[in-house]
This record gives sequence, structure tokens and C-alpha cells, in this order.
Amino acid sequence: MKIAMISEHANPQAVLGGVDAGGQNVHVDALATALVARGHRVTVHTRREDPDQPVRTRCPGGYDVELVTAGPTEPVPKDDLWQWMPEFARQLAIRWRESPVDIAHAHFWMSGAAACGANDLLARKVPVVQTFHALGSVKRRHQGERDTSPPGRIDVERTLCRRVDHIIATCSDELAELVELGADPERVSIVPCGVDIERFAPSAATPAAQLRLLTVARLVERKGIGDVIAALHQLDDAVLTVVGGPTAAALIADPEAQRLAALARRLDCLDRVHFTGGLSRDAMPELFASSDVVVAAPWYEPFGIVPLEAMASGRPVVGTKVGGLLDTVTPGVTGELVPTHRPDLIADAVRRLTPKRREAYGQAGARRARDIYSWPAVAAQTETALRKVIDAAHHRAVTTSGAWTWTPPTPDQPSISTSSQAR
Repeated sequence: MKIAMISEHANPQAVLGGVDAGGQNVHVDALATALVARGHRVTVHTRREDPDQPVRTRCPGGYDVELVTAGPTEPVPKDDLWQWMPEFARQLAIRWRESPVDIAHAHFWMSGAAACGANDLLARKVPVVQTFHALGSVKRRHQGERDTSPPGRIDVERTLCRRVDHIIATCSDELAELVELGADPERVSIVPCGVDIERFAPSAATPAAQLRLLTVARLVERKGIGDVIAALHQLDDAVLTVVGGPTAAALIADPEAQRLAALARRLDCLDRVHFTGGLSRDAMPELFASSDVVVAAPWYEPFGIVPLEAMASGRPVVGTKVGGLLDTVTPGVTGELVPTHRPDLIADAVRRLTPKRREAYGQAGARRARDIYSWPAVAAQTETALRKVIDAAHHRAVTTSGAWTWTPPTPDQPSISTSSQAR
């Protein structure tokens, strides 16, 4: 298959740890690499953020990245990108007209809108498969007035649920949310995110005087790092490493890093918290290996790759009962799950993890990661879903009952309307 992946804000080659650089970047890179290994041709279309970058780059995984100029050629927060999606769609249409593709796999809601918008400009329609990675309806529920998404995001996602050929959800919790948005469950497949089981592999834990906790996340409040620090306050014999955010040198200027440091200072445990800043993926296996327990305490999480990386590394996970963690972490087998916003229960779960139990959980987690979540397995499931969509498209004309309508946003309040209806 000749596959076009659209990942408008998440360049798979970006340095991780920034506000908008995380799990989706990893997912797109690993999935594209695994699909290439299965014999497919993959091009990832992502927005240009640097005028000096080449338009097309062959990546180590064997896929190509094509930069699309839409908006300023500089980093822009993803929640501000909606206004440039019409131009992104136009550029996609130009490229697909010049070099037709068999199928488009859109990652994130704006990418799906851009792919559908490109189809409106093409005589030969391209089948579109959508992976949302995160849903505006869930974000609004948890963040309320602090949600910085464009006001029309949920309406766009609802339209995409009806318009795209197929949806790939990453966990069972997401499937339920999609059905609430109007998706036909018959047109949804569940294919989880994956983990690099060669990069992240079990290793024997080295003894340490204190229990070593690790949390890895972007430095945003909803990741629950503050709850982990509050749990640390209740664990006198533990230390915590926090990985994420800007570089270590830039942490002093990061508002969330400073808020977390102030919290640790108030709880009299700052001397037991080490903020590393954002680190390269090459540094992560060693960090997992030098930890005893990995804590992932998000308030909501579309999937969550860090728990998988911890499991593949043979480390037990203490996580919150949200999103993909409900599928990946098996309580009493590979880790423990607790409600959100409960530092006391995080601390209790950590206390229950005796050395013997940590070892057993780690071994079980490594087996589960290897058997279910390896990228070759995930790519095979994705390939099956894409082939079914292509086969179905060959048996019918791909038509739409209305074009995508873009309402130009104002600088202070982006807006959107959609006239596309179900096929």
C-alpha cells in the first residue's frame, strides 16, 4: 500500500518533552517504521516549523516526512493551528494529485479535517482512516473552561465520526466515547498503541538505599505529576525522578516546572525530587532500568505510552484508572490502578509493592508488552484495517454529500462550521 499519514502538529522526528511533543510523535514514527518493514510505502505529512528544513526527508525508519507550509514557519501551539488547516488541506490535495496514494491515515482531529478537505478538492477521492489520539469531548469534560481547544472541535470530531471511512481507536474506553459522538461501532477497530520491545527490555534492578520512583510526562497539569509529588510526601523512604518539559537549563522559566517545585517545597520533599527536563528517547531505557516503580497518574489519558514502556522494561506500574491504562495495566498482575486525584492511594499502592511483588509484576508486564503491544503486532492489526478500507473503496465510489466548509477564524476566537454529512 502507498499510505499517506497526516500528523499536522506532531512531527515524528521532533524532540520529545515539549508541550505538544509526546505520545503521538512516538506513535506515528513507530507505526510508520513498522508498516515500512511490512513492505508498504509511507509518507508522513506534518506542518513546517522551520524555513530551513528540507521539504522531504527520508527517516531512519524508511518512511518519508513531507513538510507542509501552512501558517508561519515557526512553532505554534497546536490549539492555534485550526485557522491554517484549509491551506494544509489545499497542499495535501496538490501533492496527492501529483502522486496519488492508496489511503490516508489521519492522526488527530485537525489532520482528519485536512484529509477530508483535501478530498473535497480531488476528483479521485482518497479513503480516510482516522485515529484521534485524544477527543475534545473528553478534554472539555476534564478541563472545563481551561480547555484551550478551538470552540468547534467537538463538532468537527462528531462530523469526522460520520464522514471518514473508518476509525482506529486505541482502547476500549475511547470506543465508548466515539459511539457517544455518533460513530458506528461497525466502522471502528480497536488497535492499541505499541512499544519498542527492543529498545525497552527487562533488566535486573540494582539495589538502592531508597525506593526509586519515576514519572515521565509532559509538564502539563492534567498529567498528575503534582499528585505523584503529594504521594511522595507520604513515602519517607522514596525518591522521585520527573522526566519531561523543556531542557534542564530551561526548567527555571517553565511555569509548570516552577509550580511543581513550589509544591514539593511546601510539602518538604523538594530534596527528594529530581527534575531532569526533557530527554532524548535514547536516554529513557537507562532511566527505566534505574527505577523501582513507574508512576503514571494522569487525570485523563487517551492511551498512555509510558506505562507500556515501563512494562516492557520489566518495571511495575502504579497508574490511574483512565483511558488506555484500563486496558494496558492489569491490576494485581502488572501493576496497580487507583482513582485520579488520590495521592494517598498512590502512596498506598507503592507501599504494597514489596521487592518480591515488584519483580513478579515486572516479569508479567514484560510478557504482556511483548505478546500484545509490540509494534510489529500493532502494525499487522493496522494493516488489516487499512486493507479492508481499500477493498471496500474498490467496490463502491467514494462519495460525500457535501464539502467541508471552513469558517475563517478570528484571532481571538477560532470558529468552524461543517456542512459534510454522513456517507
